[in-house]
Amino acid sequence: MRISIKHILKNIAFIYLIAMFFSCTNDVKKVRDFLKDKNLPIGVAKNAYHVYKDSGEVTSKLITPLLRDFSNRNEHPYNEFPKGIKIITYENEGNDSTTITGNYALSYAKTQVSEIKGNVVVFNHTDSIKLETNQLFWDQREKYFFTEDGFRLTTPSSVIDGFGFESKQDLSKWILKDITGEVETKQGDL
Repeated sequence: MRISIKHILKNIAFIYLIAMFFSCTNDVKKVRDFLKDKNLPIGVAKNAYHVYKDSGEVTSKLITPLLRDFSNRNEHPYNEFPKGIKIITYENEGNDSTTITGNYALSYAKTQVSEIKGNVVVFNHTDSIKLETNQLFWDQREKYFFTEDGFRLTTPSSVIDGFGFESKQDLSKWILKDITGEVETKQGDL
């Protein structure tokens, strides 16, 4: 019985590959902890287009060139949108929509509050109302916008500038602070 060196090398290589296969197991928790310790996202998506549905109806769409998922954080899990974001919300069975755009955004999962920064524009398509600001907070549970930054609110009949703004998500029921501009009101509004 003669064993060739070629046969021995094949067996050694096979045993080595089997050993590597069984030693390469990663515990998901260890990987998440490693990424968290290094402040790395658990996932990255490029050119993301996400549709949110509730009871089979589309409630919003999210479009972004880059999404970083930091949901592995224990205290404050979040998503980061470093290259901008566009969100389209639909209400009233899709008849009313609002578009939100900005250059940068953070969305916190536990509180459902998002911070959108840099050239933020919110446009209510039904009522033709546009809000422009540099920083906006969006409480998604309460469907509410607020900022303490400068803003410009444009309606079909008015242009209002100020510092400090609050409203419902559809840009109705405003609270305006430190304003300038002409505001058209109806008798009984005051």
